Amino acid sequence: VQLQASGGGLVQAGGSLRLSCAASGRTFSSYTMGWFRQAPGKDREFVAAISRSGSTTMYADFVKGRFTVDKDNAKNTVSLRMNGLKPEDTAVYYCAASGTVYYASRRETDFDSWGQGTLVTVSS
Repeated sequence: VQLQASGGGLVQAGGSLRLSCAASGRTFSSYTMGWFRQAPGKDREFVAAISRSGSTTMYADFVKGRFTVDKDNAKNTVSLRMNGLKPEDTAVYYCAASGTVYYASRRETDFDSWGQGTLVTVSS
């Protein structure tokens, strides 16, 4: 599956952004989807994931209550709604797909397809 992320940009602290990830192919419902991010000088880290069916989600502790992941199997898209953004949320955000697990996973090694990333910058 090929992934194309979009929606990044510059936002003030406390603001909101919605990232989208469009997937190619006709088997999108077979993929667990995830969002990861990489801040400058840091390792890539897990943000959120959603199961194949969209019924189960998982979030990193630092985004719980602020970010929401959603999957639309009819439109082949997964989104990440980000509210209450903080300067420490500044990073390149990547969407990823797993064709091997059916549940929401936080493990990078479960994901075998990655988008190109979209930059989110939060100013203080």
